[in-house]
Amino acid sequence: MPSKNNYSALKKVAVLIDGDNAQPSLISKILAEAAKHGNITIRRVYGDWTTPQMKGWKEALNNHAVQPIQQFRYTTGKNSTDSAMIIDSMDILHSEVVDTFCLVSSDSDYTRLATRIREEGLNVIGIGKNLTPKPFVNACNLFIYTENLELSDEELEEREKIVESSSPQKESSAKDKKKKDDCECVKKPNPI
Repeated sequence: MPSKNNYSALKKVAVLIDGDNAQPSLISKILAEAAKHGNITIRRVYGDWTTPQMKGWKEALNNHAVQPIQQFRYTTGKNSTDSAMIIDSMDILHSEVVDTFCLVSSDSDYTRLATRIREEGLNVIGIGKNLTPKPFVNACNLFIYTENLELSDEELEEREKIVESSSPQKESSAKDKKKKDDCECVKKPNPI
């Protein structure tokens, strides 16, 4: 176990999950990815816990000490979960209790949030599906696709080998190009 001084020197991470747009089956892998960047001090999942879609989260929350945040849907078609997560994020940002935010969603509504957090000099890790809009992906310092979290270590290594062996000048079929494009999504640090 690290000494108290070394432990407190770790960066502190807030993991904020949009329960409407994330998979409870991946919670272990999501937390493991976030833990690579520091000590996870805040773990929250946002959603309307009265809806059937949130049922799968109950066991995941209990097993991983994640705090559920209830946000009722006041009208159909509006996503009040996004608003609650954004407001909490700003509160956390201004309390200065974390160094890194891990925003788990495939929703482009968090693009401005990620940008605003980065403006304060904090790191933003995004975790979401391959279909996540590019503005949100690019607003994060690092974006991790959930499809890669679902892969075994062997499958992930194989994808990385394909990316490394591909040459930009080499002609390839449309199928090979698609496979290469999929592989480039393993972990994408944002140079911005």
